[in-house]
Amino acid sequence: MAHAAFVIHSRPYRETSQLVDVFTQEQGRQSLVARGSRQPRSPLKGLLQPFVPLRLTFAGKGELKTLHSAEATGPAIRLTGTALYSGLYLNELIHYLLEVQTPFEEVFDVYLDTLQKLANGSALEPCLRHFEFYMLNVLGYGVDFTQDAETGAAVCPRGWYAYRPEAGFVALEGRQPGAFRGDWLHALAELELDTPEVLAAAKRFSRIALAPYLEGRVLKSRALFIKGKRGSPSE
Repeated sequence: MAHAAFVIHSRPYRETSQLVDVFTQEQGRQSLVARGSRQPRSPLKGLLQPFVPLRLTFAGKGELKTLHSAEATGPAIRLTGTALYSGLYLNELIHYLLEVQTPFEEVFDVYLDTLQKLANGSALEPCLRHFEFYMLNVLGYGVDFTQDAETGAAVCPRGWYAYRPEAGFVALEGRQPGAFRGDWLHALAELELDTPEVLAAAKRFSRIALAPYLEGRVLKSRALFIKGKRGSPSE
């Protein structure tokens, strides 16, 4: 059976092969060994790259399976500059957050849609925040932005709230460092990322909420993104 897939990560293996982490539409993340893929005349040489839509066949009983065939089903999704680093960030989230051999068919569709939006020039920050929020909800880590996690009271637009990891938002007596304003939380609940304040709040929340599940890992794409923005003509 052939599977629609994207390469998430790869590294050399022995003299001529690769270990390839792929995200498939029907079977989720899979770890594959691509034997001989680095040989000069291999039909796989240069094909197992991020953002290339692929159709793969593979087999094996263990967690590490053997890649049998791969073909591109379309041109690579063209990402450049900070959009490229954003795409690599999506790949890192999938690599670290999704369990191997667990189906996440809807995540595959949202991932593909997000890549296409990035390639078409959509604003980067809203695209990334939408994907992060989606991942948190799919994995069961989402929170209620409209209800106090301690009292159950509705979030007051003019109130200030602190985020308690794996619990939710709780009311504060006044503004404190790192607090979220109630109207921002209502906007986040509707994914209305239309103002700089709300967009900044969304980014801050995502960083805090994802941190426990990334287990202290330093994401290479974030460093590349920051470096790319510093080196852009607009900076």
